[in-house]
Amino acid sequence: MVRRQALSLALAVMPFGVAFGAAAAGAGLSRWQASAFSLLVFAGSAQFAAVEIIGRGGGAPAAIAAGLLLNLRSLAFGLLMAPSLRGPWWKRAVWSHLMIDETTAVATGQDDPRWRRYGFLYTGVVLFVAWNVSTVVGAAVLSSAPHLVTTAGIDATIPAAFLALLWPRLRDTDQRTTALLGGLVALALVPIAPPGIPVIAAGAVAVITCRVAAPPRAR
Repeated sequence: MVRRQALSLALAVMPFGVAFGAAAAGAGLSRWQASAFSLLVFAGSAQFAAVEIIGRGGGAPAAIAAGLLLNLRSLAFGLLMAPSLRGPWWKRAVWSHLMIDETTAVATGQDDPRWRRYGFLYTGVVLFVAWNVSTVVGAAVLSSAPHLVTTAGIDATIPAAFLALLWPRLRDTDQRTTALLGGLVALALVPIAPPGIPVIAAGAVAVITCRVAAPPRAR
């Protein structure tokens, strides 16, 4: 199950990675810079936000700030995964590079802590390879198509795959309520808040809702 989920996500990620490579080239980055970006950052939405700012003439501080804002949710992912990723500090530091939405979703879908860890690491490695290979392809082959994401509808593939992962968990009433409240908050903030804020706010609502609904011992 874990391997099948990881591979399906990799197939969804690769077109997105190709599109990022093309967008990075369109913003003036060389193929080596685009590749290094994916190797060192490995965060799709943050990378696209940074490249868009650079392409519009923005400086590095603005691009870094946008990426940090979009990736604040990783702090919550880290707290959620910490019990399943015990080990030396240096090993946990390496693992933290794989702390993205998809790896956390696959991991938290497993009940056994050992399978959570396996799901996180297996999915992380598969997606890391897929993302970086596709970035190189996009930067080298499709550098003349920086707007490929929206024109081809590739931007819908990742949310669709992510929703497919989460769908089975919505059978639980508490989780449906949490998802509904988080979604409503995000939708309400999208027209008025800067990029990244709706996601962070929705995540905060989810954490608070789970905390309130949890039984006393779980708290």
